[in-house]
Amino acid sequence: MHPPRIELTPVGTVQSTLTDPASAPKQGDEGAPDAWLAFAPAVRAALEGLRPGDEILVLTWLHLADRDVLRVHPRDDATRPETGVFSTRSSDRPNPIGVHRVQVATVEGTRVRVRGLEAVDGTPVVDVKPVLSRDAGER
Repeated sequence: MHPPRIELTPVGTVQSTLTDPASAPKQGDEGAPDAWLAFAPAVRAALEGLRPGDEILVLTWLHLADRDVLRVHPRDDATRPETGVFSTRSSDRPNPIGVHRVQVATVEGTRVRVRGLEAVDGTPVVDVKPVLSRDAGER
């Protein structure tokens, strides 16, 4: 059985002062700076409804990741035993999809400034989804 071919088209790009994955925070709440999500004009209508204060999930393609890695020391801590990447948040993995929970600070046309994004400058944005509360339901 052959798995279906999957094709992703980036909808935008991260613009950040972070440039080196090794020196970037491991998670957004560990000191990540504000960053901009610069979206392609073709997806402008998809940004409708995003407001400052919204919590969103930004899905990225971690383009600098090592896709051959299957086991890591969690958080790059050699004192911790190696484990499979599927039980970690390591960026190195077979399909390096990043999931980032951030807060919208500003929406300006096709640019969205977010708080707490640990992705480095130039990281492709694949999708954005709202964070849903149990009682709020889907928008």
